[in-house]
Amino acid sequence: MNKKASKAETYLMLLIGAFIEAVGLEMFLIPNNMVDGGTIGISIMVSYLTGINLGVLIMCVNSIFMFMALQMLGKEFVVRAIYATAMLGISVDYIHNHFSVATNDLLLTTVFGGICLGVGVGLILRNSAATDGTEIMAIRISRQTGFSVGEIIMFFNVFIYTAAAFLYGIERAMYSVLAYFIASRVIDMVVAGFNESKSLNIISDKARDIGDALMKNFEMGITYVKGTGGYSGKAKEIIFCVVSRIELAQVKQTIKSIDEKAFISVENVFEVEGTRISKEKKLFDTKRIMKVMKRKKSIKSSKEQNKK
Repeated sequence: MNKKASKAETYLMLLIGAFIEAVGLEMFLIPNNMVDGGTIGISIMVSYLTGINLGVLIMCVNSIFMFMALQMLGKEFVVRAIYATAMLGISVDYIHNHFSVATNDLLLTTVFGGICLGVGVGLILRNSAATDGTEIMAIRISRQTGFSVGEIIMFFNVFIYTAAAFLYGIERAMYSVLAYFIASRVIDMVVAGFNESKSLNIISDKARDIGDALMKNFEMGITYVKGTGGYSGKAKEIIFCVVSRIELAQVKQTIKSIDEKAFISVENVFEVEGTRISKEKKLFDTKRIMKVMKRKKSIKSSKEQNKK
């Protein structure tokens, strides 16, 4: 894909993300007197109190923080962020004028409003942009103080949801916090992608046999790391590899077929770069793998008997 096509795709995804985020705001949260966190939440409450157009407020409030990001995050990020914020403001106005409220049920509003926000914001973040200036401000304050970015964002959101409790009532503020929590979880899923990978650390006395089987049957890259057993004091080889979530069960079964006592540690991996297994690689038949491994064992044992 050339640069122009890639850039066009990025801006298209920013537009889609902004529109989905606007759906979450205008069709779910705002009509039910619920707010989002960050500068979007501030804009919603100011619009509620003053009657100023929400789309205009979102663009104006966030534009202040976008210029703060120019030195910290670069020109390209700021351009994409301004575009995404403008598309969000326009989408909010369009949906407000052309679509009705999706539901007045508070639980449905919380869940589906949070999901829409999460998907929209996640698509925007995944394409290196933002529609909330709070994080940008938090990065700047963090550099000047001893507080972390997360602590600063949490402080601002506590202030915003406390203000929402006075403005809309405690119950609506509590639902808003729940919607924010759902959105944050969905954002993680969208940014990390649905093809989540797993990293494995495998400790076994048959490390080479396991490594060969994994490379041959799953076409994956592995790394041997030298280690020492804490109790035995013996030198050991540790296998490190990254597999897709779908393949994990088959990989573990293959390992156990070679060494039932193998120690396997599994961790979540949110991003993988460099040469690795293809996402579109076909899955292997576990039964076929097991047959191959049994055949190898029988051949090996027969050879040993012939030697004797």
